[in-house]
This record gives sequence, C-alpha cells and structure tokens, in this order.
Amino acid sequence: MKNFNQVKSTALELFSMASFVGHISTDEEYTDALALMDDLIEEYDVYKSLIEVLAVSIERWEDTADEFAEFNARIESLDDGVATLRVLMDQYQLKADDLKDVIGGKSLVSMILNGTRKLTKEHIQAISTKYNISPALFFA
Repeated sequence: MKNFNQVKSTALELFSMASFVGHISTDEEYTDALALMDDLIEEYDVYKSLIEVLAVSIERWEDTADEFAEFNARIESLDDGVATLRVLMDQYQLKADDLKDVIGGKSLVSMILNGTRKLTKEHIQAISTKYNISPALFFA
C-alpha cells in the first residue's frame, strides 16, 4: 500500500497558493486561472495533468458565471447544423455566394444562416461531399 502523505501535502500546498485550480469563485480567480493556463500551455507535455484539472475549473466557471449567461444562452439556442456551416465558412473563407451551387441559391444560404430556413439532408450531404467532411458534424 502506498503512502499518500506527500501527495496530500503537495496538494494542500498547491490549493492554498492557487485554490482556483480546483474551483473558481471570483472574476479575479478566473483571470488568474486564464493567466496560469497561458503559461502552462507553453510546455503542454510537462503540465498536461495540471492543464486538464485547470481546464475543468475554467469550463465550470464559464458555464455558470453570470457574465457568460447571455453568451451561453445564445450558443445553446444555435442550430448545430448552422453552427457547423458557419465554422466551415470561416475555415474556408466562404461567403453565402460561394455555397449557392451546393445549397441552392445565395438567398437560401442567407435564410439558413439567419435561421429562417433549415438545412435539409440533401444540403448536408452536398456540403459534406464537396468539403470532404462527415455529415455527423451537423448533428452534434
């Protein structure tokens, strides 16, 4: 059986110096967590375990903090297909006009992007074929 006294002692020391690693409670701690993450990421392989713990703390804060409530609500309301289409457009630097032959008209592309029309299975298949991506990306 292992003696975990050194592990417990080191953990207590870490969390007394930077409690935000395990749980962020204030905007200041959030700022500190982001600064530490920026520093750790420079040597990812060395600090991978600490990065993973800190990432959970940051994500939990961003999911629950009032300052992110409006943003999180907007993200939650996005259609997964439209979000995927927007990412694809951004990555390939596409405009609505560039997709008219794939989807069926510049105005239809615009309506899909603004939420007044939905992507159909045929649209998704055509986009997936043209850009060599899995149709599953449109159904997260």
